[in-house]
Amino acid sequence: MSVGLGPLPTLHPVPGFRLGITSAGIKKPGRRDVVVMEAVPGTAIAGVFTTNAFCAAPVTLCKQHLTQAPRYLLVNTGNANAGSGKPGMAAALKTCAALAELTGVEPDQVLPFSTGVIGELLPADKIIAVLPQALANLAEDNWAMAAEGIMTTDTQPKGASRQIKLAGQTVTITGISKGAGMIRPNMATMLGYVATDAKVAQPVLQQLLRQAADLSFNRITIDGDTSTNDSCMLIATGQAAMAEITDPASSEYAQLAEAVNAVMLELAQAIVRDGEGATKFVTVQVNGGGNRNECLDVAYAVAHSPLIKTALFASDPNWGRILAAVGYAGVPDLDVERIDVYLDEVCITRNGGRAAEYTEEQGARVMAQAEITIRIELGRGEFSETIWTTDLSHEYVRINAEYRT
Repeated sequence: MSVGLGPLPTLHPVPGFRLGITSAGIKKPGRRDVVVMEAVPGTAIAGVFTTNAFCAAPVTLCKQHLTQAPRYLLVNTGNANAGSGKPGMAAALKTCAALAELTGVEPDQVLPFSTGVIGELLPADKIIAVLPQALANLAEDNWAMAAEGIMTTDTQPKGASRQIKLAGQTVTITGISKGAGMIRPNMATMLGYVATDAKVAQPVLQQLLRQAADLSFNRITIDGDTSTNDSCMLIATGQAAMAEITDPASSEYAQLAEAVNAVMLELAQAIVRDGEGATKFVTVQVNGGGNRNECLDVAYAVAHSPLIKTALFASDPNWGRILAAVGYAGVPDLDVERIDVYLDEVCITRNGGRAAEYTEEQGARVMAQAEITIRIELGRGEFSETIWTTDLSHEYVRINAEYRT
């Protein structure tokens, strides 16, 4: 089930970056569940990761290996290798060493990623056995197949791509992501890989990624849970004939950042549209905040409320639940008489009370839509923030109740 998520768009190959996909039968026989990505020598790679203190072994290793001029990314689905202790770390190291031996690089030049069930030991031998197949499959135009190969409970693959003119050259930005549940900022149960052939200094690339992730993957929430495995990588192969971008204040940086932001936002919103059991794609926009954080506090209070999310599923315009969430968001000295709330362009409450012109039929009409905007005007200042979320359905409960079966 997904909301407004169509087939994959054209995913342009990125010069200097190849992807290979195979099946190790980690969770289901025959399912593509191992992806190897290869970057040409000299590629710059940046990463942002979960803030969960119980982060998975591959996350820990990936952070360590990022400083060692990585050349390969190794992704498996069906097993998170989280909560697996020292044996899990040993298993992740074993897969890195195996891929390194096959490709002639050092083990710390391999970045590992895992996603799937938490608390089970990674079947390293299954993954190692199929690495030659993945390497034989390496190709620059394998993005669509790789998007399928990193899926878990996703119902559809997710990808986005842009081409721009940068310093007189055509530059490509292409990415894929996975994620459908346990989605919450900081970051989310998601894996994201975006590559470009632009030439970017690694520290500048890291800054670009943090900014882009903050406006995209850190602005989505499905169920309020923060995963143990989420990782988002930005890869710059440097194959475009252009000078290296070393200054975040340059026009080239601004142009590239705009395109990367657009790709990552498309990928992030695709995760929400494919949220587990989702029937609604919901934009929560908070305007007129005194600062950025109080806008986000209000937005997440609304987006995480199970009462609001179930009302969305039922198409029930129970706007009192929205007011309650705004009230407990923790905004200091909140003057409720300044607050207006809208469903799309229908004003539900004005100055803290029911709008005189509002009718239940108006609210029900908006709530019946597959895509809804909840807009909250705080009347406190000039700051605004927007996040994206879903409803909470019977299907979400079923998927997560049966996840390990």
